[in-house]
Amino acid sequence: MGDDVTAERDEPVDKGATGAAQTFAALPERTGDDTSTFHRALAEVSRIPGLEPVPEPADDDTRTWANAVRRALREAGERGLVLSEASFEALLEAAVQDPNPSFNRWFVEPALNAYGYRRVRAGLLDRLRGGTAAQRAGAARAWYWTALPLEPDGASAEHPGALELDGATDRSVLVREWNEAALREFVTTEDLDVRRCILPGLPLRTSAYPPEVHHLVETATAIARAHPDGCLRHRVEIQVST
Repeated sequence: MGDDVTAERDEPVDKGATGAAQTFAALPERTGDDTSTFHRALAEVSRIPGLEPVPEPADDDTRTWANAVRRALREAGERGLVLSEASFEALLEAAVQDPNPSFNRWFVEPALNAYGYRRVRAGLLDRLRGGTAAQRAGAARAWYWTALPLEPDGASAEHPGALELDGATDRSVLVREWNEAALREFVTTEDLDVRRCILPGLPLRTSAYPPEVHHLVETATAIARAHPDGCLRHRVEIQVST
């Protein structure tokens, strides 16, 4: 990992998750601002055993506190942090609730290293299918980072064998399931944040889906092209031309 938590989300993820390198522009700001939920998620992460204590700010400065928690988590990972079973949900929820599509990486990465691709992706898929609007949007933001390679010297799970489970080290695991669920969600939701967060990672080619949902690819493209939101209209033209 790098020396700070300021990496921008404008570089290609590797080819593992989708079969082709992708470059995503930074997402626009969220239309809503619910920092209290993220604040609570940070509190859970800050209590993970092995992290240097990061006291909650007295002035409710969630942004500064979030950077401190991310830094403590990164440094603990570099020291060989061992994560308990209970830490999984804390990390995943913080990744989902983090409004920054670059910095949520610092919650996703230790979870991947400790618990593997299948478990992390299954947790995000559950939120995409049945979570609140904020969780669905956050799951799409966090999914971007699930193609990162596992680091053998990173965080590990308390119980040995976590990475020996079926699909735990397979970077293609659950990708087709995610693509189909994301396509269905994009077509059916009316939430702007959810659509904005799903579209950059949404394949707009029928080969990525089973035949029964091929018609939804055309529907999704038409929705984005006709949408009043300029970000969606701009993004879809980039995707259908590549």
